[in-house]
Amino acid sequence: MIKVLVTGGAGYIGSHVVKRLAGERYHVVVYDNLSTGFRENVTYGRLVVGDLNDRALLNRVMKRYKFDAVMHFAASIAVSESVENPLQNYLNNVANTMNLLGAMNDNGINKIIFSSTAAVYGADNPHVNEDSPLAPINPYGQSKLMVEKILGDLSKAGQMNHVILRYFNAIGAAADGTLGDRKEKGTHILGCCFRAARSGDKPFSVMGTDYNTPDGTCVRDYINVEDIAEAHVLALCYLLNNNPSDVFNCGYGHGYSVLEFVDTVKKITGVDFSVAYADRRPGDIPELTADSSKIRAKLGWNPRYDNLEDTIHSAWEWERKKHYERSFYGYSQTV
Repeated sequence: MIKVLVTGGAGYIGSHVVKRLAGERYHVVVYDNLSTGFRENVTYGRLVVGDLNDRALLNRVMKRYKFDAVMHFAASIAVSESVENPLQNYLNNVANTMNLLGAMNDNGINKIIFSSTAAVYGADNPHVNEDSPLAPINPYGQSKLMVEKILGDLSKAGQMNHVILRYFNAIGAAADGTLGDRKEKGTHILGCCFRAARSGDKPFSVMGTDYNTPDGTCVRDYINVEDIAEAHVLALCYLLNNNPSDVFNCGYGHGYSVLEFVDTVKKITGVDFSVAYADRRPGDIPELTADSSKIRAKLGWNPRYDNLEDTIHSAWEWERKKHYERSFYGYSQTV
């Protein structure tokens, strides 16, 4: 049986990938410190609670299970936090990743799928392919690009093969209603909209209305988390077949503005929540969508959930279920 270590597998995207891997009968071990992840998300495989800076624990886990590959999701992801506290961002995203790679090297594990980001592209090109210039404008994007370069050097040295998946904007929940985003204070647009819809009095803040876009607000390529999970399974098969290292965009190729997104959330929730307008948020890119032709052609990725209304509806159903469970069972995030 193929064994896969999934770092950050108790988080939002990681847990959906773990679920998908389990459905394909891979043996999965989740490694997560639960700082932003949740025990409740790990319904498949085994959970090891630990930090990526704990090289001794990483080595023990790797020696015990003799993994065939690693999927690396554990990272700081908030752009605004990376601008406010760049040192912590680099420590978590770069230094801890180097520790993981060192442990992999110690244990002869030479295949990794790395969660990167469209933020590595910068602000100059609104529609990017994998060969577009890399020019991140915030520490978060810089940290991910640094790891991409490290992986590139390891690949050139013949020490490790990788697939880098550059995500665009992940949203949605599992189609069967079993998983979704559990965070209560996340900074991503959908969670912020839902909080505004639930509260009834706290407005959703539109950060910047003077961008060079059709309605002045940022435009993003929103991708259903289920399609991201499918991309990871395909990437794993690609590596297990001993193909060379590669990088792929993971997005649909078209975008929605913040105001278009907000209007869609209002339609799905049936709540005409209030909207406030504020200055631009530091580090934001005006417009960014993916050319995903490479992943479609090379990995055979055929996304099934490219419908914004359906995706938001799945997330809203999860949101209502989540808050029912919190009020009924009284559980909370475990740290």
